[in-house]
Amino acid sequence: MSIEARDFVVGRNDIRQHKLLSHGLPAIGAGEVLLKVDKFAFTSNNITYAAFGDAMKYWTFFPAPEGWGRVPVWGFADVVASNAEGIAVGERVFGYLPMSTHLVVRPAQVKASGFVDASAHRAELALVYNQYTRVAGDAAYVREYEDQQALLRPLFMTAFFIDDLLADNDFFGAKAVILTSASSKTALGVAYLMSQNRDVEVIGLTSRGNAEFVEATGYYDRVVTYDDIASLPADLSVVFVDMAGDAKVIGDTHRHFGNAMTYSCVVGGTHWEARDGVGSLPGPKPVFFFAPTQIAKRTKEWGPGGIETRFAAAWKGFIASTAKWMKVIHGRGSQSVEAVYTDMVDGRVKPDEGHMLSL
Repeated sequence: MSIEARDFVVGRNDIRQHKLLSHGLPAIGAGEVLLKVDKFAFTSNNITYAAFGDAMKYWTFFPAPEGWGRVPVWGFADVVASNAEGIAVGERVFGYLPMSTHLVVRPAQVKASGFVDASAHRAELALVYNQYTRVAGDAAYVREYEDQQALLRPLFMTAFFIDDLLADNDFFGAKAVILTSASSKTALGVAYLMSQNRDVEVIGLTSRGNAEFVEATGYYDRVVTYDDIASLPADLSVVFVDMAGDAKVIGDTHRHFGNAMTYSCVVGGTHWEARDGVGSLPGPKPVFFFAPTQIAKRTKEWGPGGIETRFAAAWKGFIASTAKWMKVIHGRGSQSVEAVYTDMVDGRVKPDEGHMLSL
C-alpha cells in the first residue's frame, strides 16, 4: 500500500489552474471502506463537470481545500481496507471517483451487484453518481474492455437517455436532430443510437478540423461545420442538442432556424470558455438535460431490470462499433495527468483518442 495519498485539484474559479496535493492515507471509521483508485477515464465530459462544478454541484462529491475542486471521473478502484460488513479487501469496483489515488466511501444498500456511498456530504446528490458496481457481480463486465467501459459507458448512458427523452416526446415534432460538438463521445453515442432505430435525420455540427473524423464514423446523415450553419434549410424543423456550450454556435443556430426549432437542449460544455453571453434567442428556450430525471421516469415505467436490459443491448452494439474509430492511450503519474488535463482544457485532444489515467 502506498504510504501517501495524492489529489489532483483544479481552481474552482479558474479551471486552468491546477496542482497536486500529497497527504497521509485517510483513516477509515466504522462502516467505511478505503478505495485505491487504479485508473480512470478523462474526456471532454470531465471538463464539463469542472465548468459546471458549482452550478451542478459536481464539486460537492469529493471535497477539496477552499477554492479548489476535485474533478469527478469514471473509473476502477480496489478495496484496500474495509470496516464495512459485506465488503472485502481485494474487491474491484467501478464508479464515480476523484482524480486522486484514494477515496473513502461508506457502503449502504450493499448487494452482489454493488453498493451506494452513503457518506453524509453526498446524501443530497443524484443517486446515479453515488452507485458503485462490484465487478464480480456485473454481468456486463469484461476485464479486457475495462478501458472502453470507463471511457464510454457513463457517456453512453447519458446518450441513451438523451435519445430516449427525444423519442419519448416524438422528437417534439421535428424532422431532424442537430448535435453540436459532434465528435464528442456523448454526441457520437446519441448519433449511433439514432442511426440504428430512429426515423429522423441526424446532423452533426463540428469544427473543420474534426469534420472528416465525424463523417468517417458513419453515425451522421449530414455533417456541417460551425461556420456553415446557414447552409442548412432554415425551414427544416429541428431539435437542437448542444454539447458544446459555445454562445456563438447556440446563437447562430437559434437565429437561423427560429421557430422551426421545436426544442433546444443543453447537455455539456466542451467549448467551455465560450459558453457565456448567449443573450435572448428566437425559438424555444434552451433547457438543461439532466440524465437522472429521465432515469427516474423510466425506472418507474419500465420496472425492475427494465433500464439495465435495454441499455445492455444498446451498449453491446455501440462498443462493437467503436473499434473502428477509437484508440486508447494510457498515462500514469502526475505529469501524464497534468498533460492530458491541460490538453483537454485547451481543446487539443484528438477526437479518436481515449485517455486512461492513473495518479
